[in-house]
Amino acid sequence: MFQSKYKESIPARFFLYNNPFFDKNDIWFHSCSLGETKSLKPIIERLEQNANISVITNTGYKEAKKLSNSVRYLPFEIFQPFWQKRQKVLVVLEAELWYMLFFTAKRKGDKTILLNARISDNSYKSYKKFSFFYKLIFRQIDEVFAQSQKDADRLKELGAKNIKVIGNIKTFGDFKPTKHYTKPKDRKVVLLASTHKDEERAILSHLKPKRDLCIVVAPRHPERFKEVDEYLREYCDKNEASYSALSKDESFEKDVVLCDKMGELVNIYAICDIAVLGGSFIDGVGGHNPLEPASFEIPIISGRYFFNQQTLYDSVENIHITQEDKIEELIQKDLLPARIKDRADIEPVIRSIQSVV
Repeated sequence: MFQSKYKESIPARFFLYNNPFFDKNDIWFHSCSLGETKSLKPIIERLEQNANISVITNTGYKEAKKLSNSVRYLPFEIFQPFWQKRQKVLVVLEAELWYMLFFTAKRKGDKTILLNARISDNSYKSYKKFSFFYKLIFRQIDEVFAQSQKDADRLKELGAKNIKVIGNIKTFGDFKPTKHYTKPKDRKVVLLASTHKDEERAILSHLKPKRDLCIVVAPRHPERFKEVDEYLREYCDKNEASYSALSKDESFEKDVVLCDKMGELVNIYAICDIAVLGGSFIDGVGGHNPLEPASFEIPIISGRYFFNQQTLYDSVENIHITQEDKIEELIQKDLLPARIKDRADIEPVIRSIQSVV
């Protein structure tokens, strides 16, 4: 509760502080966080009308504000019957399977859609253990758009109906830089993207600074910026390397650069030569979205722990899977660039929503 990233979301979700119900009877999208909210952009643009958006996290909230002027934090379950007003359609993303959210929406008369639905290998056993509960949830959902046939089969087993496989809608996104950085001359830019605790140490203990290399480290969570800054200063002192933080110096002329600003990852992908995708070198996280770097057709290096992103990894060709002690060796090679090979079909989603609006 006392962490800055929960300062707005907890009072809004658990006490309805500054969190009134939506004013307009419209299309209501619900997503969890940044990545899911970002994937809504092409759908909202195609619909060409106002959308209500609810989210769980503060990063999701900030992203949603770029897409709509009607954004709320989703209140906790017990508040749903009192907070929700009738909407034309409720579209919920991925695994946000809140019973009261769907139950109340159906009682109010909304059409209900589960979009980009997935069940990862890691969570499948848990879903099956509580299949009786998920069957109750899926009774409240009119239509399901699944990421893959494997997901569709699992969802059907749990009681989902009217399932269509359209691929992962995140593959439909158009990733464009919002700011243009200058690529350093005579240096290969290697980006350690969306790294987690202990991951920077695990990778950099096997990757030494070189004069023809610029290593950029972009931690996944902003609350770790200070911790990673301290580690990188020690790392650079030990290896006699130059160091800067992006918040103070926007050039990439140093040996090591810390990306300590939010929303810059796509801008750095645009100038980097190789992306090392974090969240995949330590067990428990399950990897991160490879589509952004793949859209710039740069080589991607990943660890072997990407179980939460299996569908997205399957949508990208030429991801180089390795262990941290092999990264330096791979960087010296002429690696094939990653490319997105399978893009989602969002037309069935658009038709389904337009049928009620």
